[in-house]
Amino acid sequence: MTKSYSIPKTLVWEAYQCVKANGGAAGVDLEPIEGFESRLRDNLYKLWNRLSSGSYFPPPVKGVPIPKKSGGVRMLGVPTVADRIAQTVVKLVMEPMIEPLFHRNSFGYRPGYSALDAVAVVRRRNWEYDWVIEFDIKGLFDNIDHDLLMRAIRKHCQIPWVLLYIERWLKAPMQDEEGHLLERTCGTPQGGVVSPLLANLFLHYAFDRWVTQHLRSVRFCRYADDGVVHCKSLPQAQLALRRIGDRFRQCGLELHPEKTRIIYCKDINRWGTYPTVGFTFLGYTFRPRKAVDKYGRVYVNFSPAVSREALRMMRQTIRSWHIQLKCDKELIDLSKMFNPVLRGWLNYYGRFHSSAMKPVWTHMNAFLIRWLMRKYKHLAWHKTRARRVLAKLATSAPKAFAHWEVGFAPTTE
Repeated sequence: MTKSYSIPKTLVWEAYQCVKANGGAAGVDLEPIEGFESRLRDNLYKLWNRLSSGSYFPPPVKGVPIPKKSGGVRMLGVPTVADRIAQTVVKLVMEPMIEPLFHRNSFGYRPGYSALDAVAVVRRRNWEYDWVIEFDIKGLFDNIDHDLLMRAIRKHCQIPWVLLYIERWLKAPMQDEEGHLLERTCGTPQGGVVSPLLANLFLHYAFDRWVTQHLRSVRFCRYADDGVVHCKSLPQAQLALRRIGDRFRQCGLELHPEKTRIIYCKDINRWGTYPTVGFTFLGYTFRPRKAVDKYGRVYVNFSPAVSREALRMMRQTIRSWHIQLKCDKELIDLSKMFNPVLRGWLNYYGRFHSSAMKPVWTHMNAFLIRWLMRKYKHLAWHKTRARRVLAKLATSAPKAFAHWEVGFAPTTE
């Protein structure tokens, strides 16, 4: 039987493997990945058949409210497992077409690019430019204009079935917690597999390419809807901010008024008093900090370190583990349970000014001491003795926890 569209079965299989590796929650059908796999052959064939015949219509996405750090909630749109596979099929075809055209200073949701790469670029430019515009796009994923987005997609992709299914995903309703279906006339669900790629394409034309052509003397760095623009002077920063705001309004977007500011990168060579001399980008706070040069001289440098909010989040996570109550566990068990998370924090937040992570490591050690005091009766009510025991454990097993390996093990003092 001839299909309307030629979609290889191997592409659907590859998409399934990607979805399985990424995991994720069930959608509106409440079917987890394990349930989908119970009839894997039939489910994948059915999906391929519907995609190839043009009869695939995505089900509603499941609306899940996620608390924002700044207060309030954002709605995450969770597709079903089958729909995530279908979206991955489109992503695997479309991404190689449009990825090469993206700007080198766009770092979000791109293969081979990372948030730490963006932090490193901003760090270096802070030394070259005196002023920074910190900006955040208000509700990016909820407000992308469908017509403008489809115009951009058609410019770079002429595959009929890719265009067909992207349009259907954009129009698929969202089901809220009460089961009501909410119609969508703009935006792309945050949580969809293909949504980050579509958002990057939209912002490529709405911002990246526009800045390159119309604000040639500034430099930008963007990670999804967060970004910074480096400028040489305050008047240039004020002008650039006005023009960027106008540009976003033309494209149906809006700068977040509370998260968009002009910052002075104050250091030892920059004088003057200004109200804002620090900003936070991708979990790192950039501000004036004391530094020591190779001759031992102290000076002020404008540099990044882990933000207070990130420190608070990590300490809160450690408390939620209730390590002190796991008296049935041995040190090696605790290491297997928690060290992967600690290593992830160290690899990310410890890349720049790693000593700023000390409060987190001290917090972790304090809970391990409490664990020892509850586990062993002879250590109960003897905090100093328990600290010494933990220090000996750290000496005998320095790789048990990531922070012990980099000099933040407990001491006997």
